[in-house]
Amino acid sequence: MFESIAFAMGTPQAGGAAPEGTDMLMQFLPLILMFVIFWFLLIRPQQKRAKAHKQMLSELKRGDHVVTSSGIIGRILEIDDEQVLLESGDSKLRISRAAVGGLIQSKTAADPAEKK
Repeated sequence: MFESIAFAMGTPQAGGAAPEGTDMLMQFLPLILMFVIFWFLLIRPQQKRAKAHKQMLSELKRGDHVVTSSGIIGRILEIDDEQVLLESGDSKLRISRAAVGGLIQSKTAADPAEKK
């Protein structure tokens, strides 16, 4: 009876040998696969958006119509390295350049045929 239990448990290997290379690779393969999936679905697109936003901020100029990250829409009156002076309606707002969320294409600039 004890022999069958001992046989089922397996015989201990000398020195508690580590698993072979292919066995270790098969154990870590799901973790590696999850990291690759996270990279392509989460990390890489976020890096692309950040790079595009940084480029858009560097290309801002006077007269551009922008929307801030808080939703305020305005036209750039002055711009320097760190701050932007926006005209929104009758008010003028000084905001951080990093608070600009995006560029708005105005109809007059987008379609020259409508000007006529």
